[in-house]
Amino acid sequence: MRLQCEVELRSRLLPSCGLRGRARGARALLSLGRPPGHSVCLMVCTARDRAGARYKLKGNIEQFFTKFVEEGKATVRLKEPAVDVCLSKANASNLKSFLAALRLAHRGTEVEALPLSVLVPAKTSEVEKPKTKMIITSRRDYPLTKNFPYSLEHLQASYCKLARVDMRMLCLKKLRTLDLSHNHIKKLPETIGDLVSLQELNLHNNHLESFCVALCNSTLQKSLQFLDLSQNKIKALPVQFCQLQELIHLKLDDNELIRLPFKMGQLSQLRFLSAARNKLPFLPSDFRNLSLEKLDLFGNPFEQPNPLVPSIQLKIPLTLLESAARATVNYRIPYGCHLLPSHLCEDLEVAKTCQCGSACLSCFIQTTVTMNLHHVAHTVVLVDNMGGTEAPVVCYFCSLTCYSQFLDRYLQSNR
Repeated sequence: MRLQCEVELRSRLLPSCGLRGRARGARALLSLGRPPGHSVCLMVCTARDRAGARYKLKGNIEQFFTKFVEEGKATVRLKEPAVDVCLSKANASNLKSFLAALRLAHRGTEVEALPLSVLVPAKTSEVEKPKTKMIITSRRDYPLTKNFPYSLEHLQASYCKLARVDMRMLCLKKLRTLDLSHNHIKKLPETIGDLVSLQELNLHNNHLESFCVALCNSTLQKSLQFLDLSQNKIKALPVQFCQLQELIHLKLDDNELIRLPFKMGQLSQLRFLSAARNKLPFLPSDFRNLSLEKLDLFGNPFEQPNPLVPSIQLKIPLTLLESAARATVNYRIPYGCHLLPSHLCEDLEVAKTCQCGSACLSCFIQTTVTMNLHHVAHTVVLVDNMGGTEAPVVCYFCSLTCYSQFLDRYLQSNR
Protein backbone atom coordinates (compact mmCIF):
# COMPACT_ATOMS: atom_id res chain seq x y z
CA MET A 1 0.00 0.00 0.00
CA ARG A 2 1.25 3.49 -0.89
CA LEU A 3 0.28 7.05 0.00
CA GLN A 4 1.36 10.34 -1.56
CA CYS A 5 1.33 13.34 0.75
CA GLU A 6 3.55 15.87 2.48
CA VAL A 7 5.63 14.55 5.38
CA GLU A 8 7.43 16.31 8.22
CA LEU A 9 9.68 14.19 10.46
CA ARG A 10 9.95 15.67 13.95
CA SER A 11 12.51 14.27 16.37
CA ARG A 12 11.31 14.41 19.97
CA LEU A 13 14.88 14.31 21.29
CA LEU A 14 16.20 17.49 19.66
CA PRO A 15 14.35 20.00 21.93
CA SER A 16 15.89 18.33 25.01
CA CYS A 17 19.32 19.07 23.51
CA GLY A 18 18.41 22.70 22.94
CA LEU A 19 18.01 22.17 19.19
CA ARG A 20 15.14 23.04 16.91
CA GLY A 21 12.91 20.04 16.53
CA ARG A 22 10.92 20.95 13.42
CA ALA A 23 11.82 20.58 9.77
CA ARG A 24 10.01 21.75 6.65
CA GLY A 25 7.45 19.39 5.21
CA ALA A 26 8.37 17.70 1.95
CA ARG A 27 6.46 15.86 -0.74
CA ALA A 28 6.82 12.15 -0.03
CA LEU A 29 5.75 8.66 -0.97
CA LEU A 30 4.92 6.36 1.95
CA SER A 31 5.00 2.61 1.39
CA LEU A 32 3.94 -0.26 3.61
CA GLY A 33 5.96 -3.41 2.88
CA ARG A 34 8.19 -6.20 4.14
CA PRO A 35 11.84 -6.36 3.13
CA PRO A 36 13.31 -9.89 2.85
CA GLY A 37 14.20 -11.33 6.25
CA HIS A 38 12.62 -8.46 8.20
CA SER A 39 9.24 -7.54 9.67
CA VAL A 40 6.73 -5.16 8.09
CA CYS A 41 7.98 -1.59 7.98
CA LEU A 42 7.04 1.91 6.83
CA MET A 43 9.26 3.42 4.12
CA VAL A 44 9.28 7.21 3.61
CA CYS A 45 10.74 8.41 0.28
CA THR A 46 11.35 12.09 -0.50
CA ALA A 47 13.04 13.98 -3.32
CA ARG A 48 16.21 14.21 -1.17
CA ASP A 49 16.12 10.54 -0.25
CA ARG A 50 14.40 8.56 -2.97
CA ALA A 51 15.83 5.28 -1.59
CA GLY A 52 13.74 5.96 1.51
CA ALA A 53 14.06 5.73 5.29
CA ARG A 54 12.53 2.62 6.90
CA TYR A 55 10.77 2.36 10.25
CA LYS A 56 9.78 -0.85 12.03
CA LEU A 57 6.05 -1.00 12.79
CA LYS A 58 5.27 -4.09 14.92
CA GLY A 59 4.77 -2.84 18.47
CA ASN A 60 6.58 0.37 17.60
CA ILE A 61 3.73 2.91 17.35
CA GLU A 62 3.13 4.87 20.52
CA GLN A 63 0.08 6.85 19.36
CA PHE A 64 -2.01 7.96 16.37
CA PHE A 65 -3.24 11.58 16.13
CA THR A 66 -6.22 11.68 13.76
CA LYS A 67 -8.31 14.68 14.84
CA PHE A 68 -7.88 16.35 11.43
CA VAL A 69 -7.93 13.23 9.26
CA GLU A 70 -10.88 14.60 7.25
CA GLU A 71 -8.58 17.47 6.20
CA GLY A 72 -5.91 15.00 5.03
CA LYS A 73 -3.76 15.42 8.16
CA ALA A 74 -2.54 12.91 10.76
CA THR A 75 0.52 12.14 12.92
CA VAL A 76 2.06 8.74 13.70
CA ARG A 77 4.23 8.78 16.84
CA LEU A 78 6.94 6.10 16.78
CA LYS A 79 8.67 4.70 19.88
CA GLU A 80 12.04 3.93 18.26
CA PRO A 81 13.40 6.16 16.93
CA ALA A 82 11.60 8.92 18.90
CA VAL A 83 10.10 10.49 15.81
CA ASP A 84 6.70 11.95 14.94
CA VAL A 85 5.73 11.31 11.31
CA CYS A 86 3.44 14.25 10.48
CA LEU A 87 1.30 13.74 7.37
CA SER A 88 -0.58 16.50 5.51
CA LYS A 89 -2.13 17.31 2.13
CA ALA A 90 -3.21 13.71 1.67
CA ASN A 91 -6.40 12.42 0.15
CA ALA A 92 -8.63 11.90 3.21
CA SER A 93 -10.01 8.54 2.06
CA ASN A 94 -6.57 7.16 1.14
CA LEU A 95 -5.13 8.44 4.43
CA LYS A 96 -7.77 6.60 6.46
CA SER A 97 -7.04 3.35 4.64
CA PHE A 98 -3.29 3.78 5.11
CA LEU A 99 -3.63 4.48 8.85
CA ALA A 100 -5.85 1.42 9.23
CA ALA A 101 -3.13 -0.70 7.60
CA LEU A 102 -0.48 0.81 9.92
CA ARG A 103 -2.60 -0.14 12.95
CA LEU A 104 -2.82 -3.73 11.75
CA ALA A 105 0.95 -3.88 11.19
CA HIS A 106 1.55 -2.40 14.66
CA ARG A 107 -0.59 -5.14 16.22
CA GLY A 108 1.39 -7.86 14.41
CA THR A 109 -1.37 -8.95 12.05
CA GLU A 110 -0.44 -11.79 9.71
CA VAL A 111 1.45 -10.59 6.65
CA GLU A 112 -1.07 -12.22 4.32
CA ALA A 113 -3.82 -9.98 5.74
CA LEU A 114 -1.91 -6.74 5.11
CA PRO A 115 -2.08 -4.69 1.87
CA LEU A 116 1.69 -4.68 1.34
CA SER A 117 3.59 -3.23 -1.61
CA VAL A 118 7.11 -3.81 -2.91
CA LEU A 119 9.62 -1.50 -1.21
CA VAL A 120 11.45 0.13 -4.11
CA PRO A 121 12.93 3.64 -4.45
CA ALA A 122 10.37 6.27 -5.47
CA LYS A 123 10.31 7.73 -8.96
CA THR A 124 11.18 11.39 -9.24
CA SER A 125 7.63 12.20 -10.40
CA GLU A 126 6.20 10.56 -7.26
CA VAL A 127 8.03 12.81 -4.81
CA GLU A 128 8.24 16.08 -6.76
CA LYS A 129 6.16 18.94 -5.47
CA PRO A 130 3.01 19.10 -7.64
CA LYS A 131 3.30 21.71 -10.36
CA THR A 132 0.77 24.50 -9.84
CA LYS A 133 1.75 27.00 -12.56
CA MET A 134 2.45 26.64 -16.28
CA ILE A 135 3.06 29.44 -18.79
CA ILE A 136 3.15 28.72 -22.54
CA THR A 137 3.72 31.64 -24.90
CA SER A 138 4.40 29.98 -28.25
CA ARG A 139 2.95 27.26 -30.45
CA ARG A 140 6.28 25.43 -30.37
CA ASP A 141 6.15 24.95 -26.58
CA TYR A 142 2.53 23.75 -26.50
CA PRO A 143 2.23 20.12 -25.22
CA LEU A 144 0.67 17.96 -27.92
CA THR A 145 1.42 14.43 -26.72
CA LYS A 146 1.19 14.63 -22.92
CA ASN A 147 -1.45 15.86 -20.52
CA PHE A 148 -1.26 18.99 -18.39
CA PRO A 149 -0.23 18.34 -14.76
CA TYR A 150 -3.38 17.53 -12.79
CA SER A 151 -2.32 19.88 -9.97
CA LEU A 152 -2.23 23.08 -12.08
CA GLU A 153 -3.85 26.13 -10.51
CA HIS A 154 -2.59 28.71 -13.03
CA LEU A 155 -2.41 27.96 -16.76
CA GLN A 156 -1.47 30.45 -19.46
CA ALA A 157 -1.47 29.37 -23.11
CA SER A 158 -1.08 32.57 -25.15
CA TYR A 159 0.11 33.12 -28.73
CA CYS A 160 -0.44 29.42 -29.47
CA LYS A 161 -2.87 29.91 -32.40
CA LEU A 162 -5.50 27.78 -30.66
CA ALA A 163 -8.74 27.60 -32.64
CA ARG A 164 -10.64 26.00 -29.75
CA VAL A 165 -10.26 25.36 -26.04
CA ASP A 166 -8.21 22.21 -25.46
CA MET A 167 -10.47 19.67 -23.75
CA ARG A 168 -7.52 18.48 -21.64
CA MET A 169 -7.65 21.82 -19.83
CA LEU A 170 -11.19 21.10 -18.70
CA CYS A 171 -9.99 18.17 -16.56
CA LEU A 172 -7.92 20.49 -14.34
CA LYS A 173 -10.30 20.71 -11.38
CA LYS A 174 -7.88 22.77 -9.26
CA LEU A 175 -7.49 25.45 -11.93
CA ARG A 176 -8.02 28.95 -10.53
CA THR A 177 -6.63 31.06 -13.41
CA LEU A 178 -6.98 30.26 -17.11
CA ASP A 179 -5.34 32.64 -19.59
CA LEU A 180 -6.06 31.89 -23.26
CA SER A 181 -5.40 35.39 -24.56
CA HIS A 182 -4.01 36.08 -28.04
CA ASN A 183 -5.39 32.97 -29.75
CA HIS A 184 -7.99 32.28 -32.48
CA ILE A 185 -10.79 30.82 -30.35
CA LYS A 186 -14.24 31.36 -31.87
CA LYS A 187 -16.46 29.53 -29.40
CA LEU A 188 -16.30 28.50 -25.75
CA PRO A 189 -17.29 24.96 -24.73
CA GLU A 190 -20.04 24.69 -22.13
CA THR A 191 -17.80 22.42 -20.05
CA ILE A 192 -15.64 25.36 -18.97
CA GLY A 193 -18.39 25.75 -16.40
CA ASP A 194 -17.23 22.46 -14.83
CA LEU A 195 -14.01 24.13 -13.60
CA VAL A 196 -15.40 24.59 -10.11
CA SER A 197 -12.40 26.53 -8.75
CA LEU A 198 -11.98 28.94 -11.68
CA GLN A 199 -11.68 32.55 -10.49
CA GLU A 200 -9.98 34.26 -13.44
CA LEU A 201 -10.67 33.74 -17.15
CA ASN A 202 -8.71 35.75 -19.71
CA LEU A 203 -9.89 35.52 -23.34
CA HIS A 204 -8.40 38.81 -24.55
CA ASN A 205 -7.76 39.08 -28.29
CA ASN A 206 -9.57 36.04 -29.68
CA HIS A 207 -12.35 35.63 -32.29
CA LEU A 208 -15.30 35.12 -29.95
CA GLU A 209 -18.71 36.18 -31.26
CA SER A 210 -20.79 35.27 -28.22
CA PHE A 211 -20.74 34.16 -24.58
CA CYS A 212 -22.95 31.11 -24.14
CA VAL A 213 -25.85 30.97 -21.70
CA ALA A 214 -24.70 27.61 -20.27
CA LEU A 215 -21.62 29.25 -18.76
CA CYS A 216 -23.82 31.82 -17.04
CA ASN A 217 -25.84 28.99 -15.45
CA SER A 218 -22.79 26.95 -14.42
CA THR A 219 -20.67 26.83 -11.26
CA LEU A 220 -18.93 29.98 -12.53
CA GLN A 221 -21.79 31.85 -10.83
CA LYS A 222 -20.09 31.22 -7.48
CA SER A 223 -16.40 31.30 -8.44
CA LEU A 224 -15.60 33.64 -11.36
CA GLN A 225 -14.23 37.02 -10.21
CA PHE A 226 -12.20 38.25 -13.21
CA LEU A 227 -13.32 38.03 -16.84
CA ASP A 228 -11.51 39.57 -19.82
CA LEU A 229 -13.42 39.42 -23.11
CA SER A 230 -11.72 42.43 -24.68
CA GLN A 231 -10.70 42.53 -28.36
CA ASN A 232 -13.19 39.99 -29.64
CA LYS A 233 -16.23 40.24 -31.94
CA ILE A 234 -19.05 40.04 -29.39
CA LYS A 235 -22.18 42.01 -30.28
CA ALA A 236 -24.28 41.24 -27.21
CA LEU A 237 -24.13 39.34 -23.93
CA PRO A 238 -27.04 37.15 -22.80
CA VAL A 239 -29.46 38.32 -20.12
CA GLN A 240 -28.25 35.43 -17.95
CA PHE A 241 -24.75 36.95 -17.92
CA CYS A 242 -25.72 38.87 -14.79
CA GLN A 243 -26.01 35.60 -12.88
CA LEU A 244 -22.20 35.67 -12.57
CA GLN A 245 -22.72 37.28 -9.20
CA GLU A 246 -19.11 37.10 -7.95
CA LEU A 247 -17.62 39.16 -10.80
CA ILE A 248 -15.36 41.95 -9.55
CA HIS A 249 -13.42 42.87 -12.69
CA LEU A 250 -15.01 42.81 -16.17
CA LYS A 251 -13.25 43.89 -19.38
CA LEU A 252 -15.30 44.24 -22.58
CA ASP A 253 -13.21 46.76 -24.53
CA ASP A 254 -12.85 46.67 -28.32
CA ASN A 255 -15.81 44.46 -29.18
CA GLU A 256 -18.91 45.19 -31.27
CA LEU A 257 -21.35 45.51 -28.37
CA ILE A 258 -24.58 47.28 -29.23
CA ARG A 259 -25.93 46.86 -25.70
CA LEU A 260 -24.89 45.81 -22.21
CA PRO A 261 -26.76 43.09 -20.28
CA PHE A 262 -30.25 44.21 -19.35
CA LYS A 263 -29.88 43.37 -15.63
CA MET A 264 -26.38 44.85 -15.28
CA GLY A 265 -27.22 46.28 -11.87
CA GLN A 266 -27.46 42.77 -10.39
CA LEU A 267 -23.66 42.47 -10.48
CA SER A 268 -23.42 43.77 -6.93
CA GLN A 269 -19.76 42.73 -6.45
CA LEU A 270 -18.55 44.42 -9.66
CA ARG A 271 -15.94 47.12 -8.99
CA PHE A 272 -14.02 47.51 -12.27
CA LEU A 273 -15.82 47.75 -15.61
CA SER A 274 -14.36 48.73 -18.97
CA ALA A 275 -16.35 48.65 -22.21
CA ALA A 276 -14.44 51.22 -24.26
CA ARG A 277 -14.57 51.40 -28.06
CA ASN A 278 -17.78 49.48 -28.62
CA LYS A 279 -21.03 50.52 -30.36
CA LEU A 280 -23.16 51.33 -27.33
CA PRO A 281 -25.88 53.94 -28.04
CA PHE A 282 -27.04 54.04 -24.40
CA LEU A 283 -26.78 52.22 -21.07
CA PRO A 284 -29.44 49.89 -19.57
CA SER A 285 -31.73 51.33 -16.92
CA ASP A 286 -30.32 48.93 -14.31
CA PHE A 287 -26.87 50.44 -14.79
CA ARG A 288 -27.60 53.09 -12.15
CA ASN A 289 -27.61 50.35 -9.46
CA LEU A 290 -23.88 49.62 -9.88
CA SER A 291 -21.28 50.72 -7.36
CA LEU A 292 -17.90 50.82 -9.11
CA GLU A 293 -14.40 51.93 -8.28
CA LYS A 294 -13.42 52.51 -11.91
CA LEU A 295 -15.46 52.82 -15.12
CA ASP A 296 -14.23 53.20 -18.70
CA LEU A 297 -16.76 53.76 -21.51
CA PHE A 298 -14.56 55.85 -23.79
CA GLY A 299 -15.17 55.82 -27.53
CA ASN A 300 -18.81 54.68 -27.69
CA PRO A 301 -21.27 56.43 -30.06
CA PHE A 302 -23.69 57.49 -27.32
CA GLU A 303 -26.94 59.06 -28.53
CA GLN A 304 -28.02 62.51 -27.43
CA PRO A 305 -30.83 61.97 -24.86
CA ASN A 306 -34.19 63.55 -25.64
CA PRO A 307 -36.81 62.77 -22.96
CA LEU A 308 -39.38 64.83 -24.89
CA VAL A 309 -39.43 62.32 -27.77
CA PRO A 310 -40.22 58.95 -26.17
CA SER A 311 -40.80 55.60 -27.81
CA ILE A 312 -44.39 54.65 -26.94
CA GLN A 313 -45.24 50.94 -26.90
CA LEU A 314 -48.24 51.26 -24.62
CA LYS A 315 -51.53 49.52 -25.30
CA ILE A 316 -54.66 50.71 -23.52
CA PRO A 317 -56.33 48.76 -22.09
CA LEU A 318 -53.48 46.42 -21.17
CA THR A 319 -53.62 42.92 -22.62
CA LEU A 320 -54.43 40.04 -20.29
CA LEU A 321 -50.88 38.72 -20.75
CA GLU A 322 -49.36 42.09 -19.76
CA SER A 323 -51.62 42.44 -16.70
CA ALA A 324 -50.84 38.90 -15.53
CA ALA A 325 -47.11 39.35 -16.11
CA ARG A 326 -47.03 42.63 -14.16
CA ALA A 327 -48.93 41.06 -11.26
CA THR A 328 -46.55 38.06 -11.21
CA VAL A 329 -43.49 40.30 -10.90
CA ASN A 330 -44.99 42.99 -8.66
CA TYR A 331 -46.40 40.53 -6.14
CA ARG A 332 -43.38 38.21 -6.43
CA ILE A 333 -45.53 35.22 -7.32
CA PRO A 334 -43.30 32.12 -7.72
CA TYR A 335 -43.06 30.76 -11.25
CA GLY A 336 -40.93 28.34 -13.24
CA CYS A 337 -40.83 26.11 -16.30
CA HIS A 338 -42.87 23.51 -14.38
CA LEU A 339 -45.74 26.03 -14.19
CA LEU A 340 -45.36 28.21 -17.29
CA PRO A 341 -44.09 27.76 -20.85
CA SER A 342 -40.35 28.47 -21.04
CA HIS A 343 -40.78 31.49 -23.33
CA LEU A 344 -43.04 33.18 -20.75
CA CYS A 345 -40.46 32.53 -18.02
CA GLU A 346 -37.80 34.13 -20.23
CA ASP A 347 -40.05 37.16 -20.80
CA LEU A 348 -40.63 37.57 -17.06
CA GLU A 349 -36.87 37.46 -16.44
CA VAL A 350 -36.41 40.56 -18.62
CA ALA A 351 -39.36 42.56 -17.32
CA LYS A 352 -38.65 46.30 -17.26
CA THR A 353 -38.95 48.39 -14.11
CA CYS A 354 -40.81 51.69 -14.16
CA GLN A 355 -39.62 54.75 -12.22
CA CYS A 356 -42.44 54.04 -9.76
CA GLY A 357 -41.05 50.56 -9.06
CA SER A 358 -43.74 48.61 -10.92
CA ALA A 359 -42.94 46.09 -13.63
CA CYS A 360 -43.85 46.22 -17.30
CA LEU A 361 -43.33 43.56 -19.93
CA SER A 362 -44.10 44.63 -23.52
CA CYS A 363 -46.32 47.65 -22.86
CA PHE A 364 -44.29 50.68 -21.80
CA ILE A 365 -42.97 54.11 -22.67
CA GLN A 366 -39.23 54.31 -23.24
CA THR A 367 -36.94 57.31 -23.29
CA THR A 368 -33.34 58.18 -22.43
CA VAL A 369 -31.98 60.61 -19.86
CA THR A 370 -28.51 61.87 -19.07
CA MET A 371 -26.67 60.36 -16.11
CA ASN A 372 -23.39 61.56 -14.65
CA LEU A 373 -21.25 58.43 -14.44
CA HIS A 374 -19.74 59.61 -11.16
CA HIS A 375 -23.05 58.52 -9.60
CA VAL A 376 -22.02 54.88 -10.14
CA ALA A 377 -18.20 55.04 -10.15
CA HIS A 378 -15.52 56.72 -8.06
CA THR A 379 -13.13 57.03 -11.02
CA VAL A 380 -14.51 57.66 -14.51
CA VAL A 381 -12.50 57.66 -17.73
CA LEU A 382 -13.80 60.44 -20.00
CA VAL A 383 -16.40 59.14 -22.44
CA ASP A 384 -15.18 61.36 -25.30
CA ASN A 385 -12.43 63.75 -26.33
CA MET A 386 -14.51 66.70 -25.07
CA GLY A 387 -14.00 65.75 -21.43
CA GLY A 388 -17.51 64.44 -20.80
CA THR A 389 -18.44 62.11 -17.97
CA GLU A 390 -22.14 61.78 -18.84
CA ALA A 391 -23.93 59.06 -20.77
CA PRO A 392 -27.54 58.32 -21.77
CA VAL A 393 -29.47 55.79 -19.70
CA VAL A 394 -32.74 54.15 -20.73
CA CYS A 395 -35.84 54.84 -18.62
CA TYR A 396 -39.11 52.88 -18.72
CA PHE A 397 -42.60 53.98 -17.67
CA CYS A 398 -45.50 51.62 -17.08
CA SER A 399 -48.22 54.22 -17.79
CA LEU A 400 -48.93 57.69 -19.15
CA THR A 401 -49.33 58.89 -15.57
CA CYS A 402 -45.77 57.87 -14.63
CA TYR A 403 -44.36 59.43 -17.80
CA SER A 404 -46.29 62.68 -17.24
CA GLN A 405 -44.98 62.96 -13.67
CA PHE A 406 -41.42 62.40 -14.90
CA LEU A 407 -41.89 64.97 -17.66
CA ASP A 408 -43.13 67.59 -15.19
CA ARG A 409 -40.07 67.08 -12.99
CA TYR A 410 -37.76 67.17 -15.99
CA LEU A 411 -39.21 70.41 -17.41
CA GLN A 412 -39.13 72.10 -13.98
CA SER A 413 -35.46 71.18 -13.49
CA ASN A 414 -34.53 72.59 -16.91
CA ARG A 415 -36.25 75.96 -16.60
